[in-house]
Amino acid sequence: MRLFVALVPPPDILDELEEAVLPHRDAVPELRWVRRDLLHVTLTFLGEVDDRTLDRLLPRLERAVGRHERMSLSLAGAGAFPASGTHARVLWTGLFGDRRGVARLAASTTAAGRRVGTLPDKYRGFRPHLTLARSRRPVDVRPLMESLSAFAGAPWTAGSVHLMRSHLPGKDYSQLTYESLKTWSLRQSSGGGGAGRSASGGPQGRP
Repeated sequence: MRLFVALVPPPDILDELEEAVLPHRDAVPELRWVRRDLLHVTLTFLGEVDDRTLDRLLPRLERAVGRHERMSLSLAGAGAFPASGTHARVLWTGLFGDRRGVARLAASTTAAGRRVGTLPDKYRGFRPHLTLARSRRPVDVRPLMESLSAFAGAPWTAGSVHLMRSHLPGKDYSQLTYESLKTWSLRQSSGGGGAGRSASGGPQGRP
């Protein structure tokens, strides 16, 4: 099974994002926009994991998540991979707020995966973001980056972490689908959890 660890913004935050993006969806025809039910912030990509490894992975991930406090985050602006945007394959919106906390959390979940023998992406430095769209070939997304530069979403509190399974299109699924296999709560912070709306749900089940 193909797995990754992620944060999922709450529905009202995704509503804001959808409203900001909607007027620009036709600006670059080559872009394939990510469906709302697939939007997330990847912490660790674990790749293919068998049942035996999953049994060893779950308690390690639970411990890793349990060491971290809830975080106040927000979505804002836009960027691309590669960064210049002139020959981009990915358009994203940025993650702001407690970025250090997110980076520490990502390092912990990645370490948990490595300890049981999964093969996460080679560590290139964690760059928190939420992917908005992809292209099969390089396209110029600089006009979109400029149009979305003023976007600034409301703050929300990341209260939980999801272990997600990717179901590829095939016999059982008509399109790419993410299933939340496990959800672990982040610790309540000493300050009472911080400002912002809480995200506890995640994409589950079939389309």
